[in-house]
Amino acid sequence: MSDVPMAVEAYGRLADFLTRHPRLAVLTGAGVSTESGIPDYRDASGAWKCSPPMQHQQFMSSHAARQRYWARALVGFRTLHRARPCVAHTALADLEAEGLVAGVITQNVDGLHQKAGSRRVIDLHGRAEQVRCMQCGALRMRHDLHAELAECNPHWLDREAVAMPDGDADLESDFSNFQVPGCRRCGQGVWKPDVVFFGDSVPGERVARARAMIDEAGALLVIGSSLMVYSGYRFARQAASASKPIACLNLGHTRADALYTLKVEAPVGETLNAVSAMLIGAGQAAG
Repeated sequence: MSDVPMAVEAYGRLADFLTRHPRLAVLTGAGVSTESGIPDYRDASGAWKCSPPMQHQQFMSSHAARQRYWARALVGFRTLHRARPCVAHTALADLEAEGLVAGVITQNVDGLHQKAGSRRVIDLHGRAEQVRCMQCGALRMRHDLHAELAECNPHWLDREAVAMPDGDADLESDFSNFQVPGCRRCGQGVWKPDVVFFGDSVPGERVARARAMIDEAGALLVIGSSLMVYSGYRFARQAASASKPIACLNLGHTRADALYTLKVEAPVGETLNAVSAMLIGAGQAAG
């Protein structure tokens, strides 16, 4: 933030919220991972920055859609695979270690919260590093499938394109000759990233664990999410229905703006880093 007094005030308000509501639940979205080099989906108004992601039904029903998806993923997933935790992930892990954060519910599929050291994480939409056979349920590491895709389609290896948030790429071409191998275990299954595509439902067990985390917490902190998708918005509604305070750290409009006790519009990484330093430093000084 260019206005230093305003930034310090924002840090202080958020730090005060965490102090008054320790062991809070945190709900994160794509804005937490942008400093790791992973693009986000929406602009400050909540509108799509790019064409909407792959729909579940489209992927499952159309071989051409799967050709397009895996061809683009072979190029775009490099960004997700190479991404490393940024200061936002590290700050949240530090706050959890200090007992200020009870756990994280993340809409992201990049696994960066765990890589940063967060221990109690619910991957609401799954993890992009695995793929699952939709016929027999076999699991496979995604890099292994990508190696097979590259072997089948060597002419795609020199393609370059702008990466998209979920490992897709902004790439248009003739995908009709792209070879997509099936599951060797059952001989007929379709490989799909082990994530919840748009139009699909979050597994009930995962939703139940996330709801339990909200119930156990005294407050909710939303970070880097517009909450335009119901899968995340429902938890803000749950907290509000239980009269739990809700704070938000996000640049721009969110679907739950009317529900917040506190909203801070500031860069996610530098704000969380400053708040973490304030609270952990204060705790160490007091000890």
